[in-house]
This record gives sequence, C-alpha cells and structure tokens, in this order.
Amino acid sequence: MYLGLDLGTSGLKGVVIDDAQKIVAEATAPLTVSRPHEGWSEQSPADWIVAAETVLNAIPARIRAAIRGIGLSGQMHGAVLLDRADDVLRPCILWNDTRAHEEAAALDANPVFRRLTGNIVFPGFTAPKLLWVKSHEPAQFNRVARVLLPKDYLRLWLTGEHVAEMSDAAGTSWLDTSKRDWSDELLAATGLDRGAMPRLVEGSDRSGILRPELADRFGLPKGVVVAGGAGDNAAAGIGVGVVKAGQAFVSLGTSGVLFAANEGYRPAPATVVHTFCHALPGKWHQMGVILAATDALNWFARIAGSASADLTEGLGGLKPPGKARFLPYLGGERTPLNDASIRGAFIGLEHDTDRNAATRAVLEGVTFAIRDCRDALAATGTKIERLLAVGGGSRSDYWLSAIATALGTPVAVPVAGDYGGAFGAARLAIMATTGTGAEITALPTIAKTIDPVAALTEAFDEGHARYRAAATAIKGLT
Repeated sequence: MYLGLDLGTSGLKGVVIDDAQKIVAEATAPLTVSRPHEGWSEQSPADWIVAAETVLNAIPARIRAAIRGIGLSGQMHGAVLLDRADDVLRPCILWNDTRAHEEAAALDANPVFRRLTGNIVFPGFTAPKLLWVKSHEPAQFNRVARVLLPKDYLRLWLTGEHVAEMSDAAGTSWLDTSKRDWSDELLAATGLDRGAMPRLVEGSDRSGILRPELADRFGLPKGVVVAGGAGDNAAAGIGVGVVKAGQAFVSLGTSGVLFAANEGYRPAPATVVHTFCHALPGKWHQMGVILAATDALNWFARIAGSASADLTEGLGGLKPPGKARFLPYLGGERTPLNDASIRGAFIGLEHDTDRNAATRAVLEGVTFAIRDCRDALAATGTKIERLLAVGGGSRSDYWLSAIATALGTPVAVPVAGDYGGAFGAARLAIMATTGTGAEITALPTIAKTIDPVAALTEAFDEGHARYRAAATAIKGLT
C-alpha cells in the first residue's frame, strides 16, 4: 500500500492505493484559515500535524500495516519560519495572502528574478513574504534558521528531515528553475542563504524514512519511504497523467488552475503564466492561476443562504451569458492581471436578476478568468490538445459546459474517484519506493466528455469581451 497526503487550504486528505493503483482507503480532516487583517491569510502549522494525525488514525489498521511508501502534496508558496530548534516562529503566511505586494514589486523590479526563476515575483510567493517579515517583524526574522513550504513541514514531522522538491521550490522565487537548484543570488536579495533552505530532491525521489516512533504509534512498518512529493498542482498532474506536452487539466478547487505539461523549460513571465518544474526529473509545466474558483461560488452560496451544489443543480442546459457579470477577484488576481489590490464585482444587475442568473454569472466569471489563462498560455506557444477536469467544481456539468464552450475545447471528466493531489502523491510514493517512473502515470478512465456548445460559441466570445472590458473598467476602483 502507498499513502498520499495532500495538505490543502481547507483540509488535509489522505488516500491509500495498492500496487494496481486502486484506492483502498481515504480520510480527510478539515482546516480553517485565519484572516486577521484585510489581505492576510494564515494557518497554524500545528493544525496540520493534528490533521495528519486524524487522517492516519482514520485509515484502517490493517491497511496502515501494509503501507510501504508515503507521498506528500500541498498548497504552495506558504512561508513556515523555524528557529534553530525547529520551533515555528509565527503562523504560516499562505499562498493567497497579499500583504507582501510592495515587497513583491520591489523584487520583481530586479531583472535577475524573472531571468532565473522564469516567473514574475507574485505577492503570494514565498520570497516577498520574508521581506515583509524582515520589515514588519524584524525580531522574528532575525530568529529564522530555516524556511519550509507547508507540505515540507509535514515531512519534517514525518522524517525529521528538512527537504523540499523542485515543483514546490519553483514557487518560492528562490529557485533557478532551469538548473533546478537554489540561487545564491536570489537568496541574498532577501537576506538569506542556502543554510536557511531545505535540501532539494526530485518529486519521485526518496526524501527520508518515516521516524520509528511514528511507525510504532500508527502501526506502520519500519522503514517506510517518504517521497519528495509535489506542490498541489504538479501532484494533480501526476494524478491525472498530465506529464507530456499537449496534455492539460483544469482544476476547479479553491483556486482555479489551467495546467499544461511541457517537455522543456519555456519561461514567459510577461504573460503572467507560471513556469515551474514538474514533479518528474527533466520535465516542467506551465500554469495560468486564478485565486478564486470554487471559492467564488462558495462565497456567493453563503450570501444566497444555500449550498453550492443546490445553486448549480437547477440551472438546466447551458445558456448564453446574460447581462449580469461577475468578476471573481475576491482577493486580487494572478493570471493575467498580477494585481493584488483589485477586488471582485457584480455589474449589469437588473430587476430580472434572480438567484439562477446570479449563479450563472459567478460560473461564467470564473470561466472567463480561465479563458484568460488559456490565452496567456497560448501566447507562449503552448497548445492544449487534451483537457481534463478535476476538483470539486468539476461535479457541475453546467460549469464544465461553459468552460468547454468558452475555450472551444472538449473537457474530459474522469470516472468517479479522486485523481487529485493525494492520488498523485501516492503515485510518487510508488516511484520513490519501487524505482519506477512516469510509465505508471496512466491517464484515468474517462467517464464522459463534455463538448463545446457550438451554437453558443459566439455568445461566449462576446461574453468574454464584455468581461475583459469590465475588468479594465474596475481597475483602480476597488
């Protein structure tokens, strides 16, 4: 058996698969986010350990006893600051925290960052967060002995090792993404050096061995291998088999991601596309990222006093975009805007705007944001030949029909099952334990394919144009 642990923003999920990659057990534990100030987003790393303990205890003992490898997946960009005793200095600043927008702009103004990382320095990335801490919490910064990413703090608990892997490290603004190594020059620009960085491995490599005391406590065998793992999106790419050029997936989770695999390193930071290392040696990937996907739908569901699923179930067949438009910038936006201060809006509301019309506007707004990502990827020369849908939002046929129509690309939906970060992490555990590689990352069986609605292509093109005009109009107003 092989365990994948996926540390998300709203919860930690564990999936156990066997040698045939069949899911034999799964468990989840919820997590909450603290937002003490506008633009802030934090979690306590201690809560992640409690969640991991909950998940491990929920897996049947007979299955735990058969686990041979553990893989890790997790939310990217978070800054876990440790002192020399590995004690946590402050709550982790998360990926969707925008407080460091001024520090990010300052780093991005230094051309060496884009040249070496292949990316814009976004406010949510790790390096500008350290500059913010240095400026606003200097006593804590002076005590920093090590900086870890969220899933790598779980690894420290599991193995006692300070280790990161390439896909997650590429989102820090400290990695030379082409060389797949920390950059001394970039670290120095934030007052750090390699001593503060974890050791780097590939996602399919061994990163350590489960500590004997944890093996005894949870009834796992001695010598369980812990794989390098991956950032959440790269892990999902492994989970759905998106490891070759032309393959892509759209993830409708808390955030939204359009993820395309690449055989080589193809940076294009001016497009606001993320160019990161993949979780396999010698492979890279590109992403267009929006900060609110199902997060936007859940936000509207709270206002409407209804469950998200109830909002989408009664929509019927795909309709052309209406007058009501929604801009999903609830906490700023990445691709293609790179704007931490922009905020969302409903416009075009009228007397006839009922709950269904407003729900469709929310789904369309996220859909058009994903189309923006597709256009940004296309500007780099990346072509999408096959698109799969994953994440909680992929349960809505209406939403997927809108995406297929807006992008002009059929959307394939895997058979029932979890092919996300936890499943991809479990696959990486197999690789690290057995020495296998990309050959085990088969594409999932497809349950259905949702084709574009040709009769609505023009309407969605016009809807996207109105969306872009609205995004331009509200810039600086929110």
